[in-house]
Amino acid sequence: MIVLGIDPGYAIIGYGVLDTNKQNMLLDYGAITTPKEDSMPIRLENIDKSLKYLFDKFKPDVVAIEELFYFKNQKTVIQVAQARGVILLACQKYCGNIYEYTPLQIKQALTGQGRAEKAQVQFMVKAILGLNSIPKPDDAADALAVAICHSQSSPMLNRNRV
Repeated sequence: MIVLGIDPGYAIIGYGVLDTNKQNMLLDYGAITTPKEDSMPIRLENIDKSLKYLFDKFKPDVVAIEELFYFKNQKTVIQVAQARGVILLACQKYCGNIYEYTPLQIKQALTGQGRAEKAQVQFMVKAILGLNSIPKPDDAADALAVAICHSQSSPMLNRNRV
């Protein structure tokens, strides 16, 4: 099963691609970036086009995406929510098999603790995937964590389906 993990954002969208049928399951990871000087509609279009490229390249069976959590900055939460809407629409159009996970679920799946620190989660991504270093940027490591969470949660998939 090919899993595309996504850490949503509007300036940086992390992604990680795993093939759970392989011993060395990491296929790719990185980030989609949108220039801050572009208008929001242009940034959202860039996100959609970049996601289409990833779907065409890897043909994932499922998408695992991190749910939004509370933001103190209202402007930021609105922008992230707009981007997340485009991300969800693209995932539906190009795959249709979407699962959402809360930050607590992701931390629990990777570290055994729902309140784990970001550094602990990143260390576990590195360890689980047998990498020499923690994936950069942090958004890519977060997206890989979502994908790993999904691959480890597969017996309970229907609970988190969008």
